[in-house]
Amino acid sequence: MNQSALLRPDWTPATVALMVLGFMVFWPLGLAMLAYIVFGERLKSFKKDANNAADGFFSACRGRSRGFRGQGFGQSSGTGNVAFDEWREAELSRIEEERRKLDEMREEFDAYMRELRKAKDKEEFDRFMRERRSGNGGTVPGFPAA
Repeated sequence: MNQSALLRPDWTPATVALMVLGFMVFWPLGLAMLAYIVFGERLKSFKKDANNAADGFFSACRGRSRGFRGQGFGQSSGTGNVAFDEWREAELSRIEEERRKLDEMREEFDAYMRELRKAKDKEEFDRFMRERRSGNGGTVPGFPAA
């Protein structure tokens, strides 16, 4: 007999002995072995179903992300329904245009904020220089002289 035949999910002497030993050593081990004996046959189909579902999910995510950033939305394969595909292409191009406009607006806003910060910094520096020249003796207001 090979190793897998001894530990198949069934009430064999080996699995019962391992379950009893597991309960004697550490009760969760015995409980795990009992669960394997009772539900082990379902474990193979559950594992297969879970792997298939995960493979489908990840391949769909990879396809979506590639279409979204890499080539644009409309580069994926069609559904076979011409009217739907045309509508989809129009909507996706509209969304791309909106995204482009939003990106431009953000760039404009960032440039505006940079100019605003630059003007504020210049005003603070000019105020500092006026106060320094006004005869404080080189001290900064709010700080004691050294």
